[in-house]
Amino acid sequence: MSVTTVSPLRQRMIEDMSLRNLAPRTQEYYIRSCKKLAAFLRRSPDTATAEDIRLFQLHLAEQGVSICTRNRTMTGVAFLFRVTLRHPEIADQIEYIAEPQKIPVVLSPEEVRRLLDAAPSFKCRLLLSLAYGCGLRASEVVSLKVSDIDSAQMVIRIEAKGRKDRHVMLSPELLDMLRQWWKAARPQGWLFPGRPAVNPLTTRQLNRLFHLAAKAAETKKGATLHSLRHSFATHLLESKLDIRMIQALLGHKRLDTTAHYTRVATDLISKVVSPLDQLVKKGKKDDPPK
Repeated sequence: MSVTTVSPLRQRMIEDMSLRNLAPRTQEYYIRSCKKLAAFLRRSPDTATAEDIRLFQLHLAEQGVSICTRNRTMTGVAFLFRVTLRHPEIADQIEYIAEPQKIPVVLSPEEVRRLLDAAPSFKCRLLLSLAYGCGLRASEVVSLKVSDIDSAQMVIRIEAKGRKDRHVMLSPELLDMLRQWWKAARPQGWLFPGRPAVNPLTTRQLNRLFHLAAKAAETKKGATLHSLRHSFATHLLESKLDIRMIQALLGHKRLDTTAHYTRVATDLISKVVSPLDQLVKKGKKDDPPK
């Protein structure tokens, strides 16, 4: 039986991340980023110079790595040099690239209805209803516990990423579905236990269920499970709910993150009166072309 050894540098980095209470997934990604750097250097990362880091970033670009992945990778490398190795002068020279702001895929209310109706099972429909009806991330849906459901106050407690817990509304429709699920499955800890039951359902399994429903409903190309969260925010914005309340429901730290949904709120955009129309109303209309 082989024993995996951890280098003193990696152990120190793990301790530094634990001291700062970084989420487990963040820690895993930071370690993976530093392993990529070590593989590129073919030696320990603690020997790297500022020029080595520049060449590593150039290597990532030449390999066709996406801007998002490159930035995330360098964030892990920056932590190693700034915190663990105490070389902020190297971390300060890391270049981050502005990521293109893509418009998220948003489903119409009718498309969401068809998607939920096409769910292959009651459990699947409940999972997708939670994602859309509460604006939850995949990890938040599968991490729900029975104790998170507060039917007295009609809210659901969400243990969000970055340990920023919040509450979202519990609609009567969802409460009725949750009660049916509890009567049928009798979950004790996790609301949606996996196999074994000591673990919750995985996000991979949830994504698979979404794509089964999306295929059956012939949902537009490009839609993902996260599109339900985008749709939740956009539909609330179109219903004229205050954007700060939407920010709180989504758990966004910054308001400008929530404000991105104004770009896809087509119902609001289509009702904006163009200044051209104002000019035409006040001026003389052109004669029709002959």
